[in-house]
Amino acid sequence: MEFPLPRLVECVPNFSEGRRPDVIKTITDAIASTPGAVLLDASSDASHNRTVVTFVAPAESAVEAAFRGIAKARELIDLTTHRGEHPRIGATDVCPFIPLGDTTMDECVALAKQLGERVGKELGIPVFLYERAASRPDRTNLADVRRGEFEKARDDIGTNPDRTPDFGPNKIHATAGATVIGARPFLVAYNVYLGPATNVAVAKEVAKKVRFSSGGLPCVKGLGLEVDGQAQVSMNLTDTDTTPIWRAYEAVKAEAAARGVDVTWSEIVGLVPERAVLETAAHSVQLRGFSRAMVLEQKVAEAMASETVNEFVAAVASSAPVPGGGSVAAHVGALAGALAQMVAGLTVGKKKYVAVDAEMRTLAASADALKTRLAALVTLDAAAYAVVSSAYKLPKESPEQQATRDVAIQAALMHAAAVPLDTARAATEVAALAAICAEKGNANAASDAGVSALLAEAACRGAAYNVRINVSSMSDKAAGAPMAAEATRLVAAASESATRATLAIEKQIG
Repeated sequence: MEFPLPRLVECVPNFSEGRRPDVIKTITDAIASTPGAVLLDASSDASHNRTVVTFVAPAESAVEAAFRGIAKARELIDLTTHRGEHPRIGATDVCPFIPLGDTTMDECVALAKQLGERVGKELGIPVFLYERAASRPDRTNLADVRRGEFEKARDDIGTNPDRTPDFGPNKIHATAGATVIGARPFLVAYNVYLGPATNVAVAKEVAKKVRFSSGGLPCVKGLGLEVDGQAQVSMNLTDTDTTPIWRAYEAVKAEAAARGVDVTWSEIVGLVPERAVLETAAHSVQLRGFSRAMVLEQKVAEAMASETVNEFVAAVASSAPVPGGGSVAAHVGALAGALAQMVAGLTVGKKKYVAVDAEMRTLAASADALKTRLAALVTLDAAAYAVVSSAYKLPKESPEQQATRDVAIQAALMHAAAVPLDTARAATEVAALAAICAEKGNANAASDAGVSALLAEAACRGAAYNVRINVSSMSDKAAGAPMAAEATRLVAAASESATRATLAIEKQIG
């Protein structure tokens, strides 16, 4: 048996807020509250006054997760008072979907349009489609859509036919502005710093030299900015196969050196594909014949991806910390979902159960989606542990290092609690489906429905333990308290469903 991943998409909404942690947390919590959505990163910059959020979700959940974040941003961000270095047109400035795995770009385009229609209709925010989802050539490039920012859009939308939005009202939202939604390949946000703010003019010249629109590197967009008293060349690398990170860095370094300025440091905002980092590392030390296949963790991931049940059990039994209780809980939940789907399938098409045929067809589809989601959480839980482990290994010799380490540990534990919380949510949904199967499904499969309900309850309880233990390890336990409280509520709900299933089965078998 294999543990297949669902058809996943990545979504990277950019919010025009980087200075109020409470607002950012409310927005990210709204996204993470969507079943199936897993928050991977939230990178805030006070000078830009902007936060870049990265989450992954099954295609069927991605639009809802993004919509919840956009709705909260509309509620909490007022662009009439917003100031920051980064260009922006909306409270949710831009929201792209990126295909992962077997998901296609066409599917992401469809998601962008679904989201755009909802945002325009339900939130009253004008929406422009860009990149692969663009409805017209002059809207492919984000910079063209955003030119003049919120202030210019406020005057143009409704008066200039070229600024008629693709969805929503033909007027700017008074405080939330407009939102640009699209589909694109993976993009790396990469910044190179050129020393003090006195070098901003040089940064602007260098950005103009390296960006493609001015005759520079292909698939590179660039701006020269002042950030935290430093000169920054801010770049978006839209195709790192065409222009890798190291090439962008070397181009900036060379152009800056020609103007008598040295590069001081660089940074990646948000997440980056492993391949891009490995390629940069290999180039820096001139490794010959290097490939991803030489990386230990890659070999481990490949081995895990094709595990049999016996191999998975053996891996759990080993002295390695992963896969552990969180992965096992997710795996048990996936089995519960599979059993619920089976019982529903044994009910569909039977004359005796014609009254519940439509309900069982819907239930089978829901159980299938939950089964897939829980199977993915087996791997995600192990990955979350790795993030926590890495955070604890950060240096702590100086006060600055200790502070950085503390923040990293808190963030890693929040993520490590969020993953099993998603497992608990999914398992609770499975338990409810199993109870319906026990009460209304094929009586010949009543015991299977009962096993499904009990497994789902166990999966939920196990996941809740993992949520609570991660929260108990946090320095800021108050931040994780809502997750622990939700986990407790989910256990109660799963137990109630298991009790319903048990009563129905006992009634049938006497």
